Amino acid sequence: MKILIAEDDAVSRRVLEATLAKWGFEVISTTNGTEAWEVLVGEGAPKIAILDWMMPEIDGLEICRRARARAGAGSLHIILLTARGRKEDVIAGLQAGADDYVTKPFDHEELRARVQVGVRLIDLQSALAERVAELEDALARVRQLRGLLPICSYCKKVRDDKNYWQQVEQYVSDHADVKFSHGICPDCYRSVVEPQLNAAQRANETAEAPRLKRRS
Repeated sequence: MKILIAEDDAVSRRVLEATLAKWGFEVISTTNGTEAWEVLVGEGAPKIAILDWMMPEIDGLEICRRARARAGAGSLHIILLTARGRKEDVIAGLQAGADDYVTKPFDHEELRARVQVGVRLIDLQSALAERVAELEDALARVRQLRGLLPICSYCKKVRDDKNYWQQVEQYVSDHADVKFSHGICPDCYRSVVEPQLNAAQRANETAEAPRLKRRS
């Protein structure tokens, strides 16, 4: 998983880069808020960002606000990194849109735990988004099965939205998670199958009659 670092202090940035790389993350480093924002709005943007509060050009709080106000933005877990540790600062950071908060100088194990929380949340959000997409697709298929459906009055084929005629079972199987097991209803058995069986039995009896006559 990719993680964005936005830190103008060279020493802190290198420590973060080495630490996160050791934990197996792909690190993208920036030195100011403008660079960080360009990465976040770019294609394939990281899902986790560690932002220094005080940065040149755009500070961490403003990036939080922009990220949360951005329409259509995907999942993003933001950890604010700053020397400010007062209760008022924590509240201001969270209200701006940060998900978590780590004070400098940071403890490696604490940072690791907070990053792991972010990874779990991103994974859960991704799984939820996939599930929602599956449900929306299922609802769309259900909606396709509602309404007026052209059907041939002779062969009972139905016409799909591409103007092709196909068997009812094929049409339903293509538009819903349905499998058919074919059988014969009582009415069709009496009106179709039974007469065919009787006709076949009479034909057999007619064919057997000459043989029985010769034997007698």
